[in-house]
Order: sequence, then C-alpha cells, then structure tokens
Amino acid sequence: MTTANTLNLDEINAKLDRVHPAEIVRWASETFGEPKATADGPAAGGLIMTSSFGAESMCSIHLAISVVPRIKIVVVNTGYLFAETLSFMQEMRKRFDLNVIEYHTKNDPVVWLTVHGEPDPRVRKNVDACCAANKNEVFDRAMRELAPAGWLRGVRADQSSERGKMQVVQWSKRYNCYAISPILRWSSRDIWQYMKEHDLPYHPLWEKGYVSIGCNPSTCTAPVGEEGDQRSGRWAGTGKKECGIHLEPGDGGVG
Repeated sequence: MTTANTLNLDEINAKLDRVHPAEIVRWASETFGEPKATADGPAAGGLIMTSSFGAESMCSIHLAISVVPRIKIVVVNTGYLFAETLSFMQEMRKRFDLNVIEYHTKNDPVVWLTVHGEPDPRVRKNVDACCAANKNEVFDRAMRELAPAGWLRGVRADQSSERGKMQVVQWSKRYNCYAISPILRWSSRDIWQYMKEHDLPYHPLWEKGYVSIGCNPSTCTAPVGEEGDQRSGRWAGTGKKECGIHLEPGDGGVG
C-alpha cells in the first residue's frame, strides 16, 4: 500500500526538479506501474493522469503517452464545458488513440442553475458553489474509485502563487496518492517549443485569447489581454485562481 512515508521526497525532488519532464513521467511509470484489476470495481492503483483538454493540454498528454501509451486520462465533465473543448477532446482522442475516462457531475446542469438561484447560464454569482458541486465532487469521486498510487497533473509553478509552492512530486493527503507535476518548472515558451517540435495542436479557443480554459460562463473563463497573466482570465475580478482540485485541506477553498 502506498503511503506518505513510502518515498523519500526530499531526495526524489532534488533529483527530478530540473530534469526533462519526460524523465519525470518515466520515473513515475517505473515507480507506480499500471492500475490492477479489482473484483468489484474499475482497475485501481498504478499511475493515471488528469486533463481538462485546455489550451496547452496536449503538451502534458503527449509527454505521458510517449512513455505510457494507454495511460488513463481522467476528465471532469462539469456540464458547463465549452463545446469547443468537447470537440477538441474527441478529436485528440481519435488522433492519438487516447484512453480517456470521463467523470460527470451528478447534477442536471439546467436544474442545478435553477435550484441555486443562477438565472443566467452565461455567468455565475457563486463560482465557489458551482466548482464545489460540479467539479470538486466529481474529481473526488473519480479519485476514490480509481484509487491511484500516482497522479500526473499539468500544473506549472508560474501559473499562480499556490502552484508556485508545489513540488514536482508530493504527497496528496486529500487523494491518498502521490501527485506528480512533470511540467512544473516549464515556462510558456518551453511548452510552445515542445508543441511545435511535436506538431501538437492548441485548444481551438487559444487563438481567441483564451490561454486558460475551464467552464464556459464568462465569469469562469474569459480571454486574456496582452498584460494579463495566464490565470487572469479565470474567475476574473474575484481573486480566485483555483477551482480546488489541486488544493489540499487547509490550502483555501477546501475544507
């Protein structure tokens, strides 16, 4: 059983902090292996990855499948994703033979808005409540069911102050597994160079100024001007930078 004390994180992060992301993925694959079949549910344990199929998502996905071609790619479908995101995901799924597993909100999107006093689907008056009900609950459920030993995620240190404090490999008490961030130390230019080298597509909304793409209400995802940082289009004007799935208890936004 994987626990917080299984690995020497100081030693591992000293080794992996500045190596190429592909080497980090390879280390994770060798360390955590493949999920194993269970008698009463989906295969559990091993290494998985998550993706929002956002702006630069194919960088992390390509890095992962170059090492583990059939790695499980977990996607949270909140019911409010852009149509372009869903189309992009299906296109990439076919082009790269991706092993995508969608987890859906248990709420009917229209009913949830009505019950929670959200009369205009184009905006959210309470973004935290929507994230909690339609994204965090879904992701928590996915992680409980899949019970991975290791989880690849596409966060970068320069995206927010919370992410700037992260390590390449760290223990997630919330999900009871190791969280591995292969591109944590990469810049936007590093991402661009990798995607150009491997002829990888950006999300179709990228060219319209959407550099960080989540759900479609304008209060949740908006284009970013030339002076804006990469996360400034997310929940603009609220001070919110994270939906919560990458936060641990006590980090803010998570109880």
